[in-house]
Amino acid sequence: MDFTLEAYKTLLNTLKNQGFSFLTISKFISNPSERIIALRHDVDRLPLNSLEFAGIKAKSGIRGTYYFRAMTESWDEEIIRKIAKMGHEVGYHYEDLTSVAERQKIKVKRQKYQGLEFREKSKKYIAGSKEYEKFERELVDIAIGSFAKNLEKLRKIAPVNTICMHGSPVSRWDNRLLWKYYNYHDFGIIGEPYFDIDFDEVLYLTDTGRRWNGESVSMRDKAEGSHLRSSSFGGQGRLKAEGENPYKDWKVKPVKFRVKGKDTFSPSRPLPLSPSSYKFHATSDIIKAAEEGKLPDKIMMTFHPQRWTDKPIPWVKELVWQNVKNVGKYFLVKIRD
Repeated sequence: MDFTLEAYKTLLNTLKNQGFSFLTISKFISNPSERIIALRHDVDRLPLNSLEFAGIKAKSGIRGTYYFRAMTESWDEEIIRKIAKMGHEVGYHYEDLTSVAERQKIKVKRQKYQGLEFREKSKKYIAGSKEYEKFERELVDIAIGSFAKNLEKLRKIAPVNTICMHGSPVSRWDNRLLWKYYNYHDFGIIGEPYFDIDFDEVLYLTDTGRRWNGESVSMRDKAEGSHLRSSSFGGQGRLKAEGENPYKDWKVKPVKFRVKGKDTFSPSRPLPLSPSSYKFHATSDIIKAAEEGKLPDKIMMTFHPQRWTDKPIPWVKELVWQNVKNVGKYFLVKIRD
């Protein structure tokens, strides 16, 4: 069986036996070395599962990063403290923009916004128009206040040096849009994985969709290199693969777009570390590749601990529910592309 705690233990032990070292996200960003794996855990819900994960790693002297949402299904102060005391890194899994957008949508539903209906799906909102840009900025200005408040609240429980966006697949807004207008370094943040890790050099593996090749059912949990940036920032849809740098005017730019004067980008070469180059579906596929020495030297792995359990009923429940969600997300991806 896959996605069990035993499978997780076997994966970590195999990687460790193959000479890999494990780092938190902050250490991976600030001082990357060879033959390393950054362990990221998104605590979307069921924080007790994350505590079990943290305990397994702590017993083996392994440290990772745990990103907590400011939602009741994730935020458990006692568990956050326990995980931090084990030596793991605690980070903020921010979703302030999508939360604010939803609250505003409910608040002014069917009211007018500068003569336009407040509905994100309305065809009257044209990306790039002055009305759209003004509306976008107003949402971001509200969301950054929420971000600062939640970050301060989390820092009262444990040190926080890195952040990572929550995908919020149902929303048309991408939480990373905050950094078009604001700089997270001003909040004492070292980095954000989607901005500060070079995915032309680092293989990104994630269990999104309860599989290791779930890109087709992933709305935003995609780490792409300089050859392509495809996100639905502000509901604008897929970005072009070449031409004007889409991050030119952003306060924070992804690693590949920080070269001074670099205003264009192009798919100059195929990505050797693209997840599609590695035929991983099950955890056993990764284990086999590690044993055969077929993994690259730099990897970031993202786990959603709520998907991993040895208990039969929760395991089956998660399997069925995730398969249902995958169908819905698959069609959402197709629609938004």
